[in-house]
Amino acid sequence: MSADKILYDFLTSKSDLETSFNRVPDQAVKCGFGMQGVCCRLCANGPCRITPTSPRGVCGASPDTMVARNFLRAVAAGAACYLHIVENAAVNLREIGRGNTDLPLKGAALLREMAERLGVAGTDEKQKAANLADLVLADLYRPRSEKMQLVKKLAYGPRYDKWQELGILPGGAKSEVFDAIVKSSTNLSSDPLDMLLHALRLGIATGLYGLAMTNRINDMIWGEPEIRTARAGFGVVDPDYINIMVTGHQQSLVGILQDALLSPEADTKAKACGAKGYKIVGSTCVGQDMQLRGAHCADVFAGHTGNNFTSEALVATGAIDLLVSEFNCTLPGIETICEQMQVPQFCLDDVAKKKNAEYLTFDIKDRHSIAGTIIQAGAESFTARRKHVTITVPAHGYGDVLTGFSEKTLKSFLGGSYKPLIELIAAGKIKGIAAVVGCSNLTAGGHDVFTVGMTRELIKRDIIVLSAGCTSGALENVGLMSPSAAEQAGVNLKEVCLQLGIPPVLNFGPCLAIGRLEETAADIAAELGVDLPQLPLVLSAPQWLEEQALADGAFGLALGLTLHLAIPPFITGSEMVTKVLTGDLEQLTGGRVIVDGDIISTVNQLEAVINAKRSGLGL
Repeated sequence: MSADKILYDFLTSKSDLETSFNRVPDQAVKCGFGMQGVCCRLCANGPCRITPTSPRGVCGASPDTMVARNFLRAVAAGAACYLHIVENAAVNLREIGRGNTDLPLKGAALLREMAERLGVAGTDEKQKAANLADLVLADLYRPRSEKMQLVKKLAYGPRYDKWQELGILPGGAKSEVFDAIVKSSTNLSSDPLDMLLHALRLGIATGLYGLAMTNRINDMIWGEPEIRTARAGFGVVDPDYINIMVTGHQQSLVGILQDALLSPEADTKAKACGAKGYKIVGSTCVGQDMQLRGAHCADVFAGHTGNNFTSEALVATGAIDLLVSEFNCTLPGIETICEQMQVPQFCLDDVAKKKNAEYLTFDIKDRHSIAGTIIQAGAESFTARRKHVTITVPAHGYGDVLTGFSEKTLKSFLGGSYKPLIELIAAGKIKGIAAVVGCSNLTAGGHDVFTVGMTRELIKRDIIVLSAGCTSGALENVGLMSPSAAEQAGVNLKEVCLQLGIPPVLNFGPCLAIGRLEETAADIAAELGVDLPQLPLVLSAPQWLEEQALADGAFGLALGLTLHLAIPPFITGSEMVTKVLTGDLEQLTGGRVIVDGDIISTVNQLEAVINAKRSGLGL
């Protein structure tokens, strides 16, 4: 009997409809988009009028089918975004390895380490780089009938065994996305369980490749993170420089500016304009990524300013002379502000082409030419606009944010082993770990409101927080990633923080670093000799917004983690989908979803999960 059949029998045999949150009485017969599901949007019959007495659409699709289609299609879109990022990063690594560009590898030690782990051959580092990139790209491009070859080498062993048992090992990543779009189209799949399984496969592909492998490739090219103190917030901006603001997720693209802006040619252009030089001003996740590796570009990187909803205000200060974007989290609303403030825009990736922006076709072989165009445009903008634009940069942010945490630097900080952290958890000095990740969302109480409030409550209860994504931008800008935040922690966690000189919230950087959190958790689990679901660890994406967050969530569920969301992921219209994701799934992968929009209630539930895990480990 196939694993899919076992899973189907298990789920369909369960009859309880208990969920971890309440639904309004008629919600169970609506699809997740208020009766505007994928099928409704595509069907010539128009929106289906589903009512309690007529719980099916015109075509016969049930609310379960509609919701599962919507969920799968959203996860597929999010996975596609991350896979696009790792594809670009791998292509750039291959070009460096083939000698088609003079860009050096700042993380050569990691390249050698990963080459050994993945069985990559090569007579020198460049050949190993090219061959490693080829392996990653080959897995992305495989048909869905062929399993990706690197999954077993990248995944935590017990998790791989569980995925194999359940039949959810992914085939070629881009083919999985392609077929998910096909499967969720009108009058194709009507099996909700099959679509949920497909979402888990997409989550695994996203996590191991779009997240973790992207980090590794960027570390190879731009250098590995180093723990250090950095400035964050609008206060990093110096109006005396030509300030180039970067937005998106792809340091593998905008990183070409790092050396170019320090060249003699750039210095000459800046001085001719009356500027001290050029600075890269980080915004959104790519700013977090550059902050994480800031030790390698300290002379040109001004610092990270904030997440997506702060970007418009940053341009409105008048101190930004040029905007370079390469992916999402660059809000379309920024276009109007750029126009008003006379800030030119460049896009380096046509998937993120902005209205009124100039598109520069990116090819790392042409990095000098692309950077030269940006440098010239920055100088021209500074000269043209600084004569009549009022600049007002508020005193904002903190100058002592501790950054540079990764799966390797945290272990190194602890002395080369996670035993000290495990001992602190065992002694109750640290009750458990909460990974607070993802986006900001104006519908969850306002910009970062839930994220900050929940994090403060978690650390009060001696639960250390690790953050990756737009949540990091929020938490560093309210001081929770500065050592002084130890005063806001519970008695036991405060003692640990003061002893180690760390804040109670550790900055892992961009949303891509969710992959780093998984590796950190896997290392801790390996030290204990347990699987991931047994750890006193919870995951929260409280104010999720992007479809990428749903792909992240699917990865978290495949890992067997409890995942909290403050906003429902468009599943409440289906009793069956809600039942699976909030309950039944825990007995399969170990993971489940908690949806709760109240901060205290949320932390009560997460603390209860952590306490249960502690008991399971005999703590």
